[in-house]
Amino acid sequence: MFDIPGYSTFRKIEAVNKGWSDDKKFYIETEDGRKLLLRLSDISQYERKKSDFEIMKKTASLNVPMSLPVDFGVCDNNTSVYQLLTWIDGEDLEIILPNLTDMEQYRLGLKSGEALRLIHSIPAPSQQEDWETRFTRKMNYKIKKYKECGIRFKGDEQVIEYIERNKYLLNNRPQCLQHGDYHIGNMIISKDQKIHIIDWNRMDYGDPWEEFNRIVWSATVSPHFASGQLHAYFNGNPPDEFFRLLALYISSNTLSSIYWAIPFGQSEIDTMMKQSQDIMYWYDQMSSYMPSWYIQTSN
Repeated sequence: MFDIPGYSTFRKIEAVNKGWSDDKKFYIETEDGRKLLLRLSDISQYERKKSDFEIMKKTASLNVPMSLPVDFGVCDNNTSVYQLLTWIDGEDLEIILPNLTDMEQYRLGLKSGEALRLIHSIPAPSQQEDWETRFTRKMNYKIKKYKECGIRFKGDEQVIEYIERNKYLLNNRPQCLQHGDYHIGNMIISKDQKIHIIDWNRMDYGDPWEEFNRIVWSATVSPHFASGQLHAYFNGNPPDEFFRLLALYISSNTLSSIYWAIPFGQSEIDTMMKQSQDIMYWYDQMSSYMPSWYIQTSN
């Protein structure tokens, strides 16, 4: 990183070891008091990281509360790509949320829904593959990989049956920018009690409603937060079709989460197996498409 422009002004450099990304991350303090996040990736990621950086600039221009893009380039004698972003001072929302009142959890959920609506205002490229074709292929792959992985959860047949019965819902779905991992684990709450969205390294384009497939992490910790997110995004209760599609997207994700966890060891497998049973409970063994954690709004 010594050849990053401005490196000589970095008076503090600390490794950041949280998260699932392959990027190397560092907390930076500069001589003039700025706090930055430095992300380093292999040079083979150049085009992807450059595209991500440009999209982050576009997203930041919409006033999405997030780490702001500062600089992008090549370093380490052309072997690495770097992104410099503003550092968000605060605490992980997933840690703080359970200690807040139901009303405060709900308020923050509303803010997260407002932010997501801004993100989804960026349309997908016109040449984007048809969503039904793309996601049907993805679901078929996930079902195959799940059946081959050797680990099964109770109720998996009902999950697969729900997918087969409802995949027609994918027809004619619109597409837009997706954050790619939108849940409380990727949100920071600052000292002024505002939400900031972090970890933009999984951005993609797809059905805006598919973005809610990670809401299971938020709902597990706070149904009030998860419900508030939906109320703000939809300006009230979501339509019936949303919940039918959400159950489809969560079903698909539940299958892939099992084989995804295997390389990370028993602890991650246990986490995903527990989550599969939470999901079976919320959806009454897939006999309902309305999750039991959802709180209706009268507004």
